[in-house]
Amino acid sequence: MADIATTSFLNTLKSAFPSPPLTTPEAVLTQPWYIVAAVSFSASRKPAAVPIVFEFVLHELEAAQLVAGVRADSEEGLAQRVKLISKIREALLHSGLLSGVPRIIESLIALHGITPEELQAKEVLRDRTKTIADYEQSGEKLFRSMYRETADTVQGLLDRTYPDLGWFCNTVGYGITYGGTDVLTQVEVSYAIVAALIAIDAPRQITWHLANAQHGGATFEEARAVREISVKVAQAAGVTWSDGVPEVTAVEQH
Repeated sequence: MADIATTSFLNTLKSAFPSPPLTTPEAVLTQPWYIVAAVSFSASRKPAAVPIVFEFVLHELEAAQLVAGVRADSEEGLAQRVKLISKIREALLHSGLLSGVPRIIESLIALHGITPEELQAKEVLRDRTKTIADYEQSGEKLFRSMYRETADTVQGLLDRTYPDLGWFCNTVGYGITYGGTDVLTQVEVSYAIVAALIAIDAPRQITWHLANAQHGGATFEEARAVREISVKVAQAAGVTWSDGVPEVTAVEQH
C-alpha cells in the first residue's frame, strides 16, 4: 500500500533535510531527500510509494522550471527531468545489494508504470567493455574514498570472514554497482546505502555508512537528516529494530 506516502508526509520528509529554498531546478535536483525516501520505501517493502515520490518531486521540478523560464519540453527541461528519474532508478538499483533484488524489481516496475516514454531508460549505462580487473581497481578506489582511514580494517574483516565476500563487496558492490555510473555523486550513493541499511536493521553497517556519508562531503547535520528521513519512512512502513538505529557520530573532515 502507498497510503503512507501522503503529500503531508512527503513534505515532512523534505523539510527534514537542511537546505535553502528549492526555488531553482538545480536546487530541487540536488536536494537528496527524495533519493533517501524512494530507497527507504522500497527497502521497507512499499514499492507503490516510489512512483508517488517521483511524481511529487517532478511537480516541484516543473514548478521551479516555470519560475526559471525553462520549458519542460525543451532540451534543458527534458534533461532535468531525465536527471531526476535517473537518480531515483540508480539509487534503487544500488539498494538491491542490501534490501534484496526482488524488492527493487517491484519498485522499479512500479516506477516504470508511470514513467512517460521520453523518460524511460533505453540502454545499459554501465560500461560492458570493462574487465573484471577494471572493476576491481575502480571498486577499491571508491571503497577507500568512502572508508578513508578505516578502509583496511573493514576490507580485512570482509576478507578474513570469507575471501569471496571481500572480493564481491569490492568488485561487484563498489566497482560495478556503486561506482558503475556517474548518475549519483559519492555522497548520494552513501545516502542510498544508509536508507536501505536502516530499513533492514543492519546496525554495524549503518554506523559505517553514516560515517562514509560524511567522508563523501555530507555535514553532520545532513547525515543526521538522512538518518531521520530513513527512520521516519521505515517506522511508517512498520519496520522495527532489534536494538534501535545507531545515531550519527561526527567524523573529522579532510
